[in-house]
Amino acid sequence: MSDTLHPLLPATTPLLRSGERAVQVGGVDGGAGLLLDDCGAGLSAVLRALDGRRSQRAVLADAARDGLDTGLVGQVLDRLRSAGLLLDLDDADLLAADAGPAAAARTATELPAALTRPGGWRARRRAVVVVEGATRVGTPLAAMLAASGVGRVSVRDPGLTTAGDAVVGGLSAADEGRPRSLAAADAVRRASPLTDLRPLSSDAGTDLVVLARPWAASDPLVSGIHRSGVPHLVATVRGQTGVVGPLVVPGVTSCLRCADLHRRDADARWPALAAQLTAGEAPPSGTAVTCVLTAATAAMQVLAYLDGSAAPGALEATIELRPPHPVPRVRRWPVHPRCGCGAAGEEQPTGPPILPAPRAGDPVIASVRTDRPRQGTMGG
Repeated sequence: MSDTLHPLLPATTPLLRSGERAVQVGGVDGGAGLLLDDCGAGLSAVLRALDGRRSQRAVLADAARDGLDTGLVGQVLDRLRSAGLLLDLDDADLLAADAGPAAAARTATELPAALTRPGGWRARRRAVVVVEGATRVGTPLAAMLAASGVGRVSVRDPGLTTAGDAVVGGLSAADEGRPRSLAAADAVRRASPLTDLRPLSSDAGTDLVVLARPWAASDPLVSGIHRSGVPHLVATVRGQTGVVGPLVVPGVTSCLRCADLHRRDADARWPALAAQLTAGEAPPSGTAVTCVLTAATAAMQVLAYLDGSAAPGALEATIELRPPHPVPRVRRWPVHPRCGCGAAGEEQPTGPPILPAPRAGDPVIASVRTDRPRQGTMGG
């Protein structure tokens, strides 16, 4: 075992007594569990103290000082590790928890989930995400990503905050009249003081751009992002419907113009309608529940892409949310043969492409309703 690894038993993992000496670790609500037949109070204390801050060598040394059998303790740690209950941190993982008790508490709740992903916590801490639009979706989304460990989150918006921009987890009524970008930075800072909020001079080095306003496929900004090769995701609310997707990986998946062309095929009036929809800045829309649900769904898609844990459900698709209906509707937007985005020449999979590769058993957002493209609620 490397000295740089620090065993962590998440504080949320139950340690349940079973008889006088046995302890069950985990194993509730369908999760993994392990029954330790001979586990006295001393060994239980060792397990509960596995907060990831000490190396395994230090843990064993402390156990020996307390009179415990270090061979037995080592075997228990190995069994927990094999069962997927024990996570291993390294020194870089601990840096995010060194800025005071509030940051440590946030890290303790987010880090265990991130460590089970292929990219791990370090991938999130290195990630750079730009949110275009400090909207009722964009600002809560940025705050969620920051709280989930994304290292650098930049919110871009040239406008001023209005009373209608206020939403749970986002801008507040007290921000009215302030630049939206600054008010959004404060909201993100409240969620995670450690997040790097510096604006980026360009999209170079950006892992993902989230378009949190109702963009047209012909918008010069979208065209520029696509040409730069930066993956981008639509996350917005139109009327009372939250729209997440498509998630575009330039040159690999269908793009926003592909979806626009499909809509044009379905309705010849679509270009004229789209021009009217995007002629000016759309007023704030959507209930608080719809906006926050849309932000949370978009955050899951962003993290799935950054972590490499599963194929995001928004690849070549839009996920439509309309509370109080609990099940989202998914619309597929395949590559359009007349689009010059560069993906048309690739052999197309039958479902959403897997980028990055998923782990077996990881969930992907699904719906009982999957409709073909038609005019209505596409976010691009």
